[in-house]
Parts: sequence; structure tokens; C-alpha cells
Amino acid sequence: MIRVFNLPAITWTLTAVLLLSGSYHLLQAARSHQRTDQVNKSLHALMNVLMAAMLWNLVPSTMLAQIAVLTGAALWFIIQAVARPEFKTLCAGSQGRLKCVYHSLTMAGAALMVAMMGQATTAGHGIVPADGMPMSNAHHPMAAATQNTATITLDRSPGLAILLTVFFGAAAAVFLILLLRFRATTTTRRHATAPRLSIRAEHGLEALGAAVMALMFATMST
Repeated sequence: MIRVFNLPAITWTLTAVLLLSGSYHLLQAARSHQRTDQVNKSLHALMNVLMAAMLWNLVPSTMLAQIAVLTGAALWFIIQAVARPEFKTLCAGSQGRLKCVYHSLTMAGAALMVAMMGQATTAGHGIVPADGMPMSNAHHPMAAATQNTATITLDRSPGLAILLTVFFGAAAAVFLILLLRFRATTTTRRHATAPRLSIRAEHGLEALGAAVMALMFATMST
């Protein structure tokens, strides 16, 4: 479990938020009739599930697979962001492309978070051989060198974690402002069409997801 989230209430709350968000994205993927949107929503659902599992340090043996999937998802959103305008099923318009860039950054951030957690586990526990007995660094220079390398890499992480904390904190504020502006605009326009719940839900989930990312990266900056 992430060190600052040793309080069960915080861990369970974040787990519930991530799983509910993932369930919403999965439901939206099932309802969508557009293949690209189905893939995008499914990737968001998967990212939320992986982050929830990260809170409890589940399936650490699949760390490399998780990083590979999240990195691939980040590249997929980048491809959509830079696609030609005639590919209308991908990101269209400046707002759509900007949103795809942000989603690429969230996927990359989640992949980096998995890697940083893996480094913390390696630095904290060292290497355990197949017989279950911990290696002694005094008698195994290679194990000592590996553990020291992981520790050095981890020491460079707090600065990056702080930067990502600020970035996702700012993103949460932006999405919250968009949500409030959207509600205010639709309230003042009496003759306007009633706002769709999906638009408000999207802004709310983006704000909530960015806040969770900021909080999780904040724990890694100390």
C-alpha cells in the first residue's frame, strides 16, 4: 500500500472512487456505437482499475505488463491527437486534440506511477531468491549493486513526483472550473437545450481523476 494511505478510510475511499469511475467508463464503452470511443473508454476503465490495485499493492508480478499496456494507451491517444482531420473517428477539432493529449499524459503518468511503486518495492525489500531466503549484500555484491541502483533511481523520483502533483492538481482545478461554468451557462440560458448528464459527468470524473492522481503522486514526493 502507498505509505501515506495507511489509514484504511483514505485507501477505501480512493479505491471506491477509482472503481466507480472505471465502472462508469466501462458502461459508456458498452453503450457507445463507435469503435474508437469504445477503445478509449475501455482504456480509461482499465487505468482506473490498475490504479485501484496499486493502492493495495496487488499483482506486483505483472508490473511490466501494466507499464506496457499503459504506455501503449498513451501512444494511442497521441496518435489520435496528431491524426489528419479526415479521420473523423479520432480526435477532431482543437478541443478534441487537446483532450487526447491530456489523456495521453494521464496514461503515461499512471505508467510512471506503477514504475515508481516498483522501484520503491525493490529498494525497500531487496532481492529474494527462489528458496525464500533474503540475500546478504555482504556476500552478494551483485544484489547490493542492484539494490543501490534502485535506491539511486528512487532518489531522483521526488522532484518528478512534485512536478506531476502540481500538473494534475492544476488539471483538477481546470476541470472543476469547466464543470461549474457549464452548469452556470446552462442555468442562465432559459431557452437553451437541457445539458446532457454525460457532459457534466465527464467533467466531474476528469476533475476527480486528476485529483486522485495528484494525491497519489504527492505521497511519492516525500
